[in-house]
Amino acid sequence: MGRPIDARGWTFEVRDEVATTEKWIPLGNLTSWSRNEGENEETAETTSFDSDGYYEQDIMQRGATIEVEGLYAQVSAGVPDPGQAYVDNEWAFRLGSASRGRLRWRHETQNVWVIWEATVTPGEQSGGTNEKTSWSATFTRCGKPTTAPVAPAGGGGS
Repeated sequence: MGRPIDARGWTFEVRDEVATTEKWIPLGNLTSWSRNEGENEETAETTSFDSDGYYEQDIMQRGATIEVEGLYAQVSAGVPDPGQAYVDNEWAFRLGSASRGRLRWRHETQNVWVIWEATVTPGEQSGGTNEKTSWSATFTRCGKPTTAPVAPAGGGGS
């Protein structure tokens, strides 16, 4: 049996689609995340008289989402976390085919990124008297995921 891995060891980055060179921006101050590989799955029932009373189906469409939650953050007075700002101020306003961007994620123990072409839905921001302001976003995968090796430190690609 292997050792469980820490949830805090996951890194999520969005690709700056406006940059002239490849630039990935980390999503900062995350406190939780969840991945649902069954979201937007569609099936076709294939049960027939030949099924002898047992249900049958074929999966016709695969889908997935990643929801990240955290604390709305500023890296200095008036300067928001770059990843949160990119999602909120760049990606969230795109429509049609331009609404797609890229998200990549991996655990610190892994040497491969999983890359999704995705759309993003910003989440609610809230807070109470003795709380910090929340921040969240949901990324919905579009198409089949790809992978890429983690570049060595100083090797570019981020």
